[in-house]
Amino acid sequence: MRVFICSPFAGDTVRNILRAQGYCRKAVAEGHVPFAPHLYFPQFLEDETPQEREAGMKLGLSWLSHCDELWVFGEPSPGMKTEIAYAAEHQIPIRYFPAEQEDHFDD
Repeated sequence: MRVFICSPFAGDTVRNILRAQGYCRKAVAEGHVPFAPHLYFPQFLEDETPQEREAGMKLGLSWLSHCDELWVFGEPSPGMKTEIAYAAEHQIPIRYFPAEQEDHFDD
């Protein structure tokens, strides 16, 4: 199954990147193919530049349209809320993970 990893990026980006990597490892361990746009697009797009952030969000939603599930970790940020709304609108199943499990995945 293709799973879209939806988790915070802004703020403590170093910790949030480590957490997102852990969430991806969880997906792989369960036999799924993860996609975390916030691990990929910041490699060549600047999140702090509004036009590039918007481009990254659009590209991420394009990938989300091909995923089987959206996995949500942490308190939803504005960008995460956009992804959640898109998934709901397009009947992509959404799976929420309790906040108390977050640190378990970034070991």
